[in-house]
Amino acid sequence: MGHSGSRHKPEARILLLGLDNAGKSTLLYKLKYDENFHTVPTIGFNVEMIEAKKNRDKISLTVWDVGGQAKMRAFWRNFYQDTAGIVFVVDSSDVKRLDEAKGVLEQSLRSEHLRGLPVVVLANKQDIVGAATVTEITEQFNLRKSCSDRDWFIQPCSALTGAGLVDGFRRMAHLVKMTPDDNNIKETVKYIRAKSVIQKK
Repeated sequence: MGHSGSRHKPEARILLLGLDNAGKSTLLYKLKYDENFHTVPTIGFNVEMIEAKKNRDKISLTVWDVGGQAKMRAFWRNFYQDTAGIVFVVDSSDVKRLDEAKGVLEQSLRSEHLRGLPVVVLANKQDIVGAATVTEITEQFNLRKSCSDRDWFIQPCSALTGAGLVDGFRRMAHLVKMTPDDNNIKETVKYIRAKSVIQKK
């Protein structure tokens, strides 16, 4: 049946970033288990595997949820390597910290390891009265400029109700490039062919 292929499901490693109290862990558990967890600030990281559809294929997104406190952000760069995409969570209701969130996102995107990778911004806590809209966040974050060299998308959501979460991660599954392994294989084949041609000469 179809089970034998499931072990070979393509995988993509996704970084879930954002300021402390943005709701990263809450939305991850809501998405994974459809339950409301009372989370405490993440010291270190959580890892969850989420299944998503890319075209007609199923892919596994390994989501690394890294703590967002200032002292933890210094360690984010340790998680950048081998990442396929970034999901950045913003607390839309905390308008006073939007500039801080913008600066943190921009600083992360300057990393060599994250160059050109797709970004999905989750505008969380849209269920709270007075939350900044997707348009306001797009403009305040100047996403068209800061993400001009990559695919990006902003998704309104609520970790509490679950609204928009599936759409946000489905969008990431579409944007994510599943080609690194293919490229490695192609490069290896090219290398072997080049070697064999040289040897024949």
